[in-house]
Amino acid sequence: MSVSKIEKSLIGVEGHITIWDPDSGDVLVRRRNAINFENMSIALANLLANETGSTGSYHISTMRFGNAGTTIDGVGAVTYKAPNTSLTSGALYNQTFSKTVDESISGSADNSVEVSHASATLYSDVVVTCTLDYGEPVGQDTLDTATNMDGDYVFDELALYTANDDLLTHVIFHPVQKSANRKIQVIYTIRLRTSYSDV
Repeated sequence: MSVSKIEKSLIGVEGHITIWDPDSGDVLVRRRNAINFENMSIALANLLANETGSTGSYHISTMRFGNAGTTIDGVGAVTYKAPNTSLTSGALYNQTFSKTVDESISGSADNSVEVSHASATLYSDVVVTCTLDYGEPVGQDTLDTATNMDGDYVFDELALYTANDDLLTHVIFHPVQKSANRKIQVIYTIRLRTSYSDV
């Protein structure tokens, strides 16, 4: 087979999050995320080969939340840290909460991972839904009126992890407080594209 006959494809991975209150309809965050490309390539290859890792599988298992992705100065200016996606050992700056999004464990479509694909398109979406209901996390404030932006449940970073405990994505955003007076849902979409010929 000649080299000119070998198909060349550029595989792309991109992500986007929406954080909203599904009861009020208020959208709190819309933002693109960073991909840990090395961990993502390892996960995709192992999933295609039906291989498992040292502690589990390479499917998306948890969404993890943290509170150290930003710093806020005395006048309220927010400085965003760089996402930790350049090393396979990347992690949240300070993880304070984790939620299972594997529906076989969570038992709920409100905490799930689904695939969306439209026929004749060159991409598929992995849609991860994570819902923090009114009663969670335990220990949260009653009202979303915190003045301390370093509280455990004032989130400014989140990530998707495999069941093998590898960080796949990391996104940093302005602080959002989870409190007992509101439900928060994260819709995290990862688009896998095998060609850009249709763009």
